[in-house]
Amino acid sequence: MTLEQLRQKHRRTWWLFSLRGTLALGVALLILVRPLDSLAALALIVAMWAIVTGVAEIVHALHVKDSLDSWWIGLAGGMLSVGFGAAALYYYPFLSLAFLVTWAALWLLVSGAFGIYGALQLRRAGLPWRWPFLWGVLGALLSIVAWFNVPATLLAILMLLAVYALLSGIALLAAAWRIRAIPARLAAALHPDSAA
Repeated sequence: MTLEQLRQKHRRTWWLFSLRGTLALGVALLILVRPLDSLAALALIVAMWAIVTGVAEIVHALHVKDSLDSWWIGLAGGMLSVGFGAAALYYYPFLSLAFLVTWAALWLLVSGAFGIYGALQLRRAGLPWRWPFLWGVLGALLSIVAWFNVPATLLAILMLLAVYALLSGIALLAAAWRIRAIPARLAAALHPDSAA
């Protein structure tokens, strides 16, 4: 690889990190400033994601039909996903938002149950178990809150997405800043006399 090719790769990497970081910060700002519009967009993303992944699963299942006996499972899963996505578009935004709340509540319930089970195993082994048990119970209780307080659950999902976008945007811009300094460091390492 020549030095010019290395510089081009460096510029492309710096540019992509900067762009992704700026977009992530923009998404975080949009969620914080326009939460209802962000929720509507999230509902649309869920529906479209289900359709796209369903079509991909159907195509894959048909592709492996001759070599896999259980190809029909992928086909059925893909058809189910496409059906859900179509229904989510038809009942927009309610079905997608119900899916998000259900997913969050089930995730809290299952992780809480595993936390409680793990804590009981720790107790049986004579190890500290109270904190894992407390976190498990808290997860199970939060799952109930998630089911019965849908607006708070949707707000929590949006805020988690905003925090993730904010932190990833900052991290990507910091990485871009560090990447931008690489050519100067490389030049100084290759030509120490000119840097002095």
